[in-house]
Amino acid sequence: MSFDVLDEHEQGELVQKWLRENALAIIVGIAVGIAMIFGWQQWKAHRANETAAAASQYQALADAASSKNDDEAAKIAGALRSQYPNSTYAVLASLQMADIAVGKNDLTGATEQLDWARQHAKMTSLQSLIDLRTGRVKLAQGDAEGALKLADGVAADNYAVLTGELRGDALARLGRADEARKAYEAALAATDTQAIDRNMLQMKLDDLGAAAAVTEKPAT
Repeated sequence: MSFDVLDEHEQGELVQKWLRENALAIIVGIAVGIAMIFGWQQWKAHRANETAAAASQYQALADAASSKNDDEAAKIAGALRSQYPNSTYAVLASLQMADIAVGKNDLTGATEQLDWARQHAKMTSLQSLIDLRTGRVKLAQGDAEGALKLADGVAADNYAVLTGELRGDALARLGRADEARKAYEAALAATDTQAIDRNMLQMKLDDLGAAAAVTEKPAT
């Protein structure tokens, strides 16, 4: 006999029987559902608290760096990496420490900071920025090939100006003037006409042309 032909009494008895037989499963299901909702809310609150704490520490790091208090900055950066290794703020802290190291001409220290940042960065745009900064350090270390490889690995739509400039610098160092010129021109094309960096790019392009003219000048 199908359910829709049962009278009201029979339907009521059938429902009560089903509830008795499945009461435990229903109670467990409700409890699990409530626990999952509560757990999700707790997890979100925990993540929000972590993010706020990491942001506060990073601001303290930025203040210390601005005040040239490098020891304090290093201490805060270490705490950020230790306590919140998966946060973007920890990655940014390593970038800040890499900048401080470069300012001291500590290229090895800068490389270590950038390597840590690259291993923990999750956003593609941030990974690209780290690669470009690492390329700058490699160029300063005399590794133009390594710098060029990193620049070539950056997505075309990420930091077109920085990428073009790094490519130009690396190619110029390698003596590949024509390719360097094209890289500088591409960087200039992507630069805002009012940007301060535009003058530096134009100077590099002009210097490249002047160097080529001297090289090609016939002997008298």
